[in-house]
Amino acid sequence: MKLSHALIKSLPKVLLHDHLDGGVRPKTVIELAKETGYDKLPTTNPAQLAEWFHRGATRGSLPLFLEGFEHTCGVMQTEDALERVAYEMMEDMRKDGVVYVETRFAPVFHQQKGLHLETVVKAVLRGLDRGKKDFGVEYGLILCAMRNMKPAISMEIAELAVDFRQQGVVGFDLAGEEGGYPPKKHVDAFHFIQRENFNITIHAGEAFGKESIWQAIQWCGAHRIGHATRLIEDMKVKNGTVQSMGTLAQYVLDKRIPLEICLTSNVHTGAVRNLKEHPFGIFFRYKFRVMLNTDDRLMSMITLSDEYKTAAETFGLTLNDLEKLTINAMKSAFLPYKKRIDIIYNVIKPGFAKARRK
Repeated sequence: MKLSHALIKSLPKVLLHDHLDGGVRPKTVIELAKETGYDKLPTTNPAQLAEWFHRGATRGSLPLFLEGFEHTCGVMQTEDALERVAYEMMEDMRKDGVVYVETRFAPVFHQQKGLHLETVVKAVLRGLDRGKKDFGVEYGLILCAMRNMKPAISMEIAELAVDFRQQGVVGFDLAGEEGGYPPKKHVDAFHFIQRENFNITIHAGEAFGKESIWQAIQWCGAHRIGHATRLIEDMKVKNGTVQSMGTLAQYVLDKRIPLEICLTSNVHTGAVRNLKEHPFGIFFRYKFRVMLNTDDRLMSMITLSDEYKTAAETFGLTLNDLEKLTINAMKSAFLPYKKRIDIIYNVIKPGFAKARRK
């Protein structure tokens, strides 16, 4: 059965790895730049700007990929701008059939005009909450600390995340360039999160080797891993068959540690050479808990439906496979157990059953 884009778009989907500042609408970037006096945009034509972001992000390098964030963060420096971007993201999720989204961002990048960290987070949460009311999409917000910043700043963001856990913040993340910035440098922040019984996801194994994943799990207590592409380095594979697994890969498999896979983004950043070489196919076949994600919708010019379609075509996935991936994602969400079960049995399963009838 060939899965059409229209059918995939109609499916109830779950997105756990999506950057708020990596998914701003080009038209919104231009309008906010005008409102806030930001004058560094390369063009004020929406179509040309969209292409500029996409072209800039597809150069096979994570540092080059991240350059576009200067402009999206540059226009997200007021409460109104932050609230608008968050609200529009929720509308975009509804249009794409996403029923639950965890969006993430680094509050420290939105203080250029003097906003306090608490004010930044409150503005984003207002937008997300309005979006939930208007579009019926459930959400969670993840706050990111940055690898290249001082550990004391990471601790501040960790404390901020815990302070807002009753208002919609569901977890803490460490993001940014991996090379030269090991996660264990920020171990105090992660120990604080663990003591508070809170949730941890860490970008690891995208641009650096399996050691980054090992540190994220064993030093920092990650409950989920963002990307994890390089976990394949801990597996001996011949002709698409796993001959043996190292202790790290076996641990990730046995403990059901969720892997937030971002196929298209990984090609764009050079984490893999092409889609067919992406280890997702092996991870999925050998029952790792994987799910599909967009990472940065603006930079990669994709939606989650696009990512599902790409995965289906590249790896021969069926409708049942897409349902499995979606349930994997919902099981791995940083929501209370009862809420996760409710969405799986009352939203996801009925939605896929309806698609099968069609």
